Amino acid sequence: MGHHHDHHHSSNNIKVAFFLNFAFTILEIIGGLYVNSIAIISDAIHDLGDTISLGTSWYLEEKSYKKSNKKFSFGYKRFSLLGALINSIILIIGSLYVITEAVGRILEPEHTDAKGMIFFAVIGVLVNGYAAWKLSSGKTMNEKVASWHLVEDVLGWVAVLVVGIILNFKDIHYLDPALSLLITIYILWNVFIRLKQTLFIFLQGVPEDLDINEIESKILNIDFVNSIHHMHIWSLEGEHNVFTAHIKIDDNSNLNNFKKVKFDVKDILKEYKFEHYTVEVEFNDENCDLDDN
Repeated sequence: MGHHHDHHHSSNNIKVAFFLNFAFTILEIIGGLYVNSIAIISDAIHDLGDTISLGTSWYLEEKSYKKSNKKFSFGYKRFSLLGALINSIILIIGSLYVITEAVGRILEPEHTDAKGMIFFAVIGVLVNGYAAWKLSSGKTMNEKVASWHLVEDVLGWVAVLVVGIILNFKDIHYLDPALSLLITIYILWNVFIRLKQTLFIFLQGVPEDLDINEIESKILNIDFVNSIHHMHIWSLEGEHNVFTAHIKIDDNSNLNNFKKVKFDVKDILKEYKFEHYTVEVEFNDENCDLDDN
């Protein structure tokens, strides 16, 4: 029940962020044309990319709740991770577009409507700020990456608001693109960190919050356990982890000892709240083809 509630909460957060972003993108396009602001229209295009990626996140997050079947035996949780990867790529492409536009505006300054910028900046900060807040406590990598789309927009609109206020008093054309460059570089840095984490999970790296040596040591300290091999720990999508191992026990162990080892190992694994674990118990003189893997 707890996992189901978390999944539902995660999906709802992304859904709210999607509809808020979609509605604001439409408003931006109309408003940008109305106040004749290229800056707002170009940001609307960037937000449209965000909306598409948030929609993709929402779809894949919903997909990730499906139970396992013969096609996906571990279930669909990694679809959420796929959403994080797609979002990272879209955000990088969008950021590169913003950098190109900003450099172009520094080389060829353009006049903007300061009052129009202030009006849309206030709405932008409120809408994107609320959506970012909804996703800020997200546990899945999908939510974390999606939240950076919105953090980028909030910071962008704060910059637009500041620039709009300054331009109301003094017309400094390069101020807007200069701030956009700084914000986008900051966002890109964080996106690359998230992308690195996402790829690490995709490549089935050991989750950073788990100490594989600690778990191995605890298992080896169990009575009758002789050795452990073919031990693997990985994460499905950054939140739910999986454990597998082969454990060799003393040859003189009887059936009761055999069962006790299994129960003791499972008790240890329950401390780490693995989503799934598989343990094969073997006698010490038993030949295992996977012993050296």
